[in-house]
Amino acid sequence: MAGLRLGPLLRYVDWESGSTATVWVEASRPCTVEVRCADGASGTSPTFSVAGHHYALVVVEGLTPGSTTAYEVLIGSRRVWPPEDTRLPPSTITTPPVATRAGPGKGAAESAAAAPDGVRISFGSCRWAAAPGGGHDPVGPDALDTLAAHLAADPAAERPDVLLLLGDQVYADETSAATRRRLAARRDLKEPPGAEIADYEEYTYLYDESWRDPEVRWLLSTVPSCMIFDDHDVIDDWNTSAAWQRDIRATPWWHERIVSGLMSYWVHQHLGNLSPAELAADPVYAAVRASPDGTEALRRFAAETDADPARTRWSYRRVFGRVRLVMVDTRAARVLAEDRRAMLDPEEADWLRDAVLNDPASYDHLLIGSSLPWLLPPLVHDAERWNASLCAGVRGDRWARFGEKVRRAGDLEHWAAFPESFDRFTELLREAASGPDAPATVCVLSGDVHHAYISEPRWPDAPPGNGRASGTASDPGPGGAPVSRVLQLTCSPVHNSVPRWIQAGFRFGWSRTGRRLGRFLARHGRTGASPVTWDRAGGPWFGNQLMTLTLLGRKSALTLVQATAGKQGAQLEAVLERSLTPEG
Repeated sequence: MAGLRLGPLLRYVDWESGSTATVWVEASRPCTVEVRCADGASGTSPTFSVAGHHYALVVVEGLTPGSTTAYEVLIGSRRVWPPEDTRLPPSTITTPPVATRAGPGKGAAESAAAAPDGVRISFGSCRWAAAPGGGHDPVGPDALDTLAAHLAADPAAERPDVLLLLGDQVYADETSAATRRRLAARRDLKEPPGAEIADYEEYTYLYDESWRDPEVRWLLSTVPSCMIFDDHDVIDDWNTSAAWQRDIRATPWWHERIVSGLMSYWVHQHLGNLSPAELAADPVYAAVRASPDGTEALRRFAAETDADPARTRWSYRRVFGRVRLVMVDTRAARVLAEDRRAMLDPEEADWLRDAVLNDPASYDHLLIGSSLPWLLPPLVHDAERWNASLCAGVRGDRWARFGEKVRRAGDLEHWAAFPESFDRFTELLREAASGPDAPATVCVLSGDVHHAYISEPRWPDAPPGNGRASGTASDPGPGGAPVSRVLQLTCSPVHNSVPRWIQAGFRFGWSRTGRRLGRFLARHGRTGASPVTWDRAGGPWFGNQLMTLTLLGRKSALTLVQATAGKQGAQLEAVLERSLTPEG
């Protein structure tokens, strides 16, 4: 008899029709899965098979726009979700009013009237999901677990409309004691890759650990989620450089690791990012579903993607009323050759430009999800730019070899480590934030660096103070300088830690002395000046945390909460509540 092994996860909710959603599940055997809603909406799907596991992504149709409806998951005629003994609230699907959909002619006033509470988007990254041993959690309370418990306990609490998970959803290279025991039961951990993940089956252990926690499982069944990978979903510093890639490909275990990593990401994360129309047009999804066993079709896709990353796009675009989200793949889409080094391959860069700039009048807020921060502490930025110059040979072969060692040892592989890509991305943001149809805010949402902060750029032709020109949307300001507020919002980790000496290093990176040291490195590396300067507008904050943007019309507000341990258990403490746009 088939049962529910993992899930359900509520993934895509259509903000244009308000009537469609997708729900992801893993079943224990081949079967047909049904999602049945209290308002009469429903959907069914047969499972597809990969490596002995059975999955379904059920498209639910007929939802009532502007409503919240409870749902059940059935296999055959038997209800498998919610569990009979659950003490958690019902899983629900919330749909927006139809009038909130974006499009030409839709004004902020109409959107605000249809959605009085605005759009709430919570985000973070880096969740090491291992359960605490003996009741003690060495890295502190899990912010996602704490949020789930808080929402489950208080039906009146404001829930996010969507949850953005910006990378390191699982840690393939940093396994827990419980996972290591499972690995040891099937192979010798003295053989490479040791206690790291080796193949697809072992990847499923990570998702079990991450998504089976009862409160988190309930949260993911109720709040739609958008996901993108970062390095630890595969391996630390994935695709740092051409030399790194050459070395890792020479190991006997890497091919299986990268193929399995891409396969498991496609199944567990990528499919749920897609709309029903995108799913229907996806040839890989069709091939996997058409076969009694889709393993080989998916393996072939993953191997071909690793060999030629340009053949696959993991980036995607979503619309939430008058809010546009563009999630960017900053890992697999890289060009690593030193003479052509780029964060995004040319086709990916063209796609990003179109996704950002197409029809700017249709959105009031632009969010770009990049697992890696665009703006780092200035010293770190200058160090990465300096290092990239050394590796490119500006100071000769000896410095280039030294630079590669420093790049790997120091994890110097953010946007700043791809200087031309940084400059092009910066110019793209300036364009998006300029002109008569400029949105109220342009925010880059990132994680990775195990702390939170806010930084605000200042373009050379903008006056000091707020990083923007003094013009309005109809008066774009001098030289096309931005009229939107442009911000880097970084939030990490959801559940992890950072050593105190690294915390001190990040703080030093913002200091005057750190900036002077950065300028010295820039001169030594002959890097030239960055197209923007920036200031720290908040932080740094250290702890397990989540940020939430509340977007209403052309207004924007930001909240940062941290999970803290107390006598009554873990709780969320508000660290920051700030408006990002002028009141009135």
